[in-house]
Amino acid sequence: MAYNPYEDAQTQFDKVANMIGLEQSARDLLREPMKEFHFTVPVRMDDGVTKIFRAYRIKHNDARGPAKGGLRFHPQETADTVRALSMWMTWKCAVVDIPLGGGKGGVACDPHLMSLGEQERLCRGFVRQSFSQLGPNIDVPAPDMMTNARHMLWMMDEYETLAGGHYPGVITGKPVGIGGSLGRTDATGFGVIYVLKDMLDREGIDLHNTTASIQGFGNVGEYAAKLYSQWGGNVICISSYDQADGMSYTFRKKTGCNAEELARIKDAFGTIDKEQAKELGYEVLPGDAWLSEEVDILIPAALEDQITLENFHQISKSVRVLCEAANGPTSSACDQLIQKRGIFLIPDFLANAGGVTCSYYEQVQCNMNFFWSREEVLERLNDSMVNASRAVYDLAKGEDIYMRDAAYMIAIERVNDAIKLRGWI
Repeated sequence: MAYNPYEDAQTQFDKVANMIGLEQSARDLLREPMKEFHFTVPVRMDDGVTKIFRAYRIKHNDARGPAKGGLRFHPQETADTVRALSMWMTWKCAVVDIPLGGGKGGVACDPHLMSLGEQERLCRGFVRQSFSQLGPNIDVPAPDMMTNARHMLWMMDEYETLAGGHYPGVITGKPVGIGGSLGRTDATGFGVIYVLKDMLDREGIDLHNTTASIQGFGNVGEYAAKLYSQWGGNVICISSYDQADGMSYTFRKKTGCNAEELARIKDAFGTIDKEQAKELGYEVLPGDAWLSEEVDILIPAALEDQITLENFHQISKSVRVLCEAANGPTSSACDQLIQKRGIFLIPDFLANAGGVTCSYYEQVQCNMNFFWSREEVLERLNDSMVNASRAVYDLAKGEDIYMRDAAYMIAIERVNDAIKLRGWI
């Protein structure tokens, strides 16, 4: 049976809703998105042929503030993928206690196969088709998988053209100097390591004495690898998807991967050049080799549904910590196996909340028209991530419950409080 991320997100929600005795009206409201917008975007390609792209913008809940969530370009994008991601965004914003709700967008396309002109026309077309659904006080997109600051700038420019004014807060993840925030590119990956270090400290594990294996080398994987290494950890292998042949590869160096040098030989989509990596002394292994490496920490930082019942047995006995840097990288069916093995889990919507937290900072800076230094942004980010980390850890340990359940409890109860205060239920 094919994996459905939306069903997985609902299963996780249902479990915790039962644990906290959530009333039925709140369950009915929070179990599904409050608004969905499905549409098509026609784009004239460079060869003169018009191609039609399927697109989505889905708002799960905005009781705590405007919907917030990325926009991803991916050839396998579906409504259920976006539904799940929008739901996870609601919990993510709530667990780090920022005044935003959850939304997500997606376009079924492959930007690897599109020229920059075609990508720009797609971005502007997306905004034209969804203009009524977007706004700095309604729903605020941001970069996600295979989208970047340039895409966000094109979208902001199109929105402002249609709206007839300047609205820099309508999109986050923009280039610095045109409404973007310093530190935004690093934020998600750095946030992962801020939480990881705090959790390791509280578990009595010295980060300096740990090894890690990372899946994915986009912004999240790259900056997580860089900060983890800077703080004394040793990354043994990093996996990367190669669009040229549609395969993933694992790059291993037993003495430790150098994230800085690998970043210099990757493309804009996170694909590491295999031949150059070999010249630098890396072993090039099959794509799933990252999962079975004998390390202390696994950091999946790519797609959802990467650790499943079918491959869980590949995880080395040496693994002590699973830090979910991607959205939904672990099938919910694996949670019992994780607990049985005694692996310490850092759940996704806590671990990777650094991106949306910094996006919130970008909105604040745009609204003030006053921008902070990179050091100030990252200091605020560290404080936010560590505060959220400690709240989840203390609840999990105090009540003797699973870390994922503890994160959900905090998030769901905060959103439930908001919908009650608003009189929605």
